[in-house]
Amino acid sequence: MNQGIEVVGVYVRDQQEALDFYVGKLGFVVHSDVGNGDYRWLTVQHPQQPGFQLGLFRPGPPVHDAATAQALNALVAKGAMPPLVLTVDDCRATHERLSAAGVEFMQEPVERYGTVDAGFRDPSGNGWKLIERAAAAVA
Repeated sequence: MNQGIEVVGVYVRDQQEALDFYVGKLGFVVHSDVGNGDYRWLTVQHPQQPGFQLGLFRPGPPVHDAATAQALNALVAKGAMPPLVLTVDDCRATHERLSAAGVEFMQEPVERYGTVDAGFRDPSGNGWKLIERAAAAVA
């Protein structure tokens, strides 16, 4: 049996806004974008990681009732969800490129733990860490 994790989802308040951010600013590509009534299955991929999808899911039916969806949106907006990690070869250069594309950083690049990292949020409030691969891992 061949198994593996293929899709990990994040909650977003507006799927089109999230799509514009992940594709237009971060450089991801659309994998799936299909609807069934009010439900939309939307996933994107990093172009260098085609075997993995990031689901951009809106809280609500059929999974959540209105009160739960509202609570989840509020938690995401506060940055309460665990951060996602995007590894890069050069954190400072990627920070400059993403900043120029309109990504707003909450933490500028800083050296620590033997590498460089920075932090930003998507339009819904999901936190991201931009982490430079350690020199040994790059070699």
